Amino acid sequence: MTIFQQRQQALQREMIQRGWSGFLVTNNVDIYYYCGSMQTGYLFIPAEGDALYLVRRSLVRAEEEASAAVEALGSLKTLGERLRARCAGGCGSAASPLRIATELDVLPVQLYLRLQAALPGAAWEDGSLLVREQRMIKSPDEVTAIRAAARVVDAALEAVIPHIREGMAEFELMALIEHQLRLRGHQGLMRMRAYNSELITGMVAAGAAAAVPTYFDGPAGGTGLHPSSPQSSGRALIGRGEPILVDIGCSIDGYLIDQTRTLVIGDLDPELQRAYDVAEQVLRATEARLQPGVIAEHLYLLALDQVQEAGLSAHFMGYGADQVKFLGHGIGLEIDELPVLAKGFKYPLAPGMVIAIEPKFTFPGRGVVGIEDTYLITENGYEKLTISREGILRV
Repeated sequence: MTIFQQRQQALQREMIQRGWSGFLVTNNVDIYYYCGSMQTGYLFIPAEGDALYLVRRSLVRAEEEASAAVEALGSLKTLGERLRARCAGGCGSAASPLRIATELDVLPVQLYLRLQAALPGAAWEDGSLLVREQRMIKSPDEVTAIRAAARVVDAALEAVIPHIREGMAEFELMALIEHQLRLRGHQGLMRMRAYNSELITGMVAAGAAAAVPTYFDGPAGGTGLHPSSPQSSGRALIGRGEPILVDIGCSIDGYLIDQTRTLVIGDLDPELQRAYDVAEQVLRATEARLQPGVIAEHLYLLALDQVQEAGLSAHFMGYGADQVKFLGHGIGLEIDELPVLAKGFKYPLAPGMVIAIEPKFTFPGRGVVGIEDTYLITENGYEKLTISREGILRV
């Protein structure tokens, strides 16, 4: 049995408890997670029985890759009949209408309406949280891919550091980093689940430009190259003595790592150096509590207390109205996975969770300093997956 079939069975056990007839997986990343292929179509996992992958394109690739039966999608007009036939025990009869779950957090309304029309009488359930919670716990193979991504990020950063110079443009530094990442196998995608959120390689910016706020839900913005892409590296020239924030990721075999290091040409301003030191202190205190059973929310609240004691609350994870309200986030096939280290997230840490923790401080007109590492929760504590050297990296 493949890992993908094991995931299907785990989903089936949850569906049976909820009284769902099946789960129609529509999101590319979720389709891959459950069957090992990412061809265009829908994966239907009945509460009992075998999964069916209905593929529009490419049927040939899906047949080679998928841990599921594969058929051509054809017309949506026949979808209802095919799904009813796949359900076990006669579910979907007049006495027992179909209860179909899907990922309503990412499903476009127009497609949802078409699916409703294709399955008249079916009741639709939101299975988004169930999928995201199942994906929180990583398998050994998933962790292996994330470890590989961490090694690539470290090697790329070390290859680029000797080429950083005063007066180079931010986007030039980003290009050097991306080149080194791609040479080492980075797939060039940093997938996100959140609506209207995009990320290519990460956030690389220096000085005042790094502290420019933007739509992206993170502590640092960056000007970007144009209002149509208003984030990360822009045309600003990197100056001596200003913090260079290198918040980058990498995708190996679909799985992501997230890491931040702060660099400087010369020496950093003492106030910014102190803020960076506090960021490391927050990270160390968080590490000391990374163990199964600790509630995700509590780690964020602890960080808030530390930052307040240091007198830096106004600068923590952004500034003013643009502060973000988290300390870290789960990571895997997407960069914004569960659990989130933030208020309201009551998940107890559990072995197999992979979490990026990123204490940062934003100073408008001056820059952003901080650090980010990614951790695997283990039976007895944690394993740090990121391996790059810490401290302010002086160029």
